[in-house]
Amino acid sequence: MDEAGVQHSGRGAHHVQSLERGLAVIKAFNAGAPELTLSDVAKATGLTRAAARRFLLTLADLGYVRTDGKYFSLTARVLELGYAFLSSLSLPEVAQPHLERLSAQVHESSSVSVLEDTDIVYVARVAVSRIMALSINVGTRFPAHATSMGHVLLAGLDEQRLRRYLSAARFEQLTPRTITSPSALRRELDTVREQGWALVDQELEEGLRSVAAPIRDRDGKVVAAINLSTHASRTSAESVRARLLPPLLDAAKHIEADLAVAPSTRVS
Repeated sequence: MDEAGVQHSGRGAHHVQSLERGLAVIKAFNAGAPELTLSDVAKATGLTRAAARRFLLTLADLGYVRTDGKYFSLTARVLELGYAFLSSLSLPEVAQPHLERLSAQVHESSSVSVLEDTDIVYVARVAVSRIMALSINVGTRFPAHATSMGHVLLAGLDEQRLRRYLSAARFEQLTPRTITSPSALRRELDTVREQGWALVDQELEEGLRSVAAPIRDRDGKVVAAINLSTHASRTSAESVRARLLPPLLDAAKHIEADLAVAPSTRVS
């Protein structure tokens, strides 16, 4: 046990105890305890009151903590610590934990993709069960015209880029429900653009339903799409809208919030 009352065991010679204690003081604050007294901090961290006071006043000197003389609270400057981490992440790294939480919540497979030429390319994925004949992994490509994420990504294009896509795309009919003409796809994209999400019902593969939402950067540009996919035999289109769409939109917003603090977005 050190002089501040913190037990340390199994630490290497490199271990900086004062850094550990300073971080413990910062983590003592949370949504349920945004303001703490000196005694509160000492109790939450296991530090002595004298040590807790030194760390709090040092953090105040550095601008990470404010105090009115009795209560201490964090300042917005602590966000810089998270910004430094998030700014170093690629889009898949930012999205992956959100996909994991989303899939755990709704028990369906979730993915993030980007548009490349006339295809979508999967850049992050959490598979709950095998619902397609083809295996889907990071790097898998599907034609954008037949997928919910493709519809979302295409709806985010400006007119010039959309025209280039429509002239280059091969509208292969993968199932009887697949959209096979530029005019029909344009009408669908108008709907997607207006409602802010896309539902594709067995257009890529029979038995597969999926719903997708856009992921925008801080300038409002659609940079990726996130989806949930399910088997038509167990989830109706109405259930997709009622049960899957709300958490999907929420996950998209959380990914956007993380991307907003990064100076740039890297796909890989």
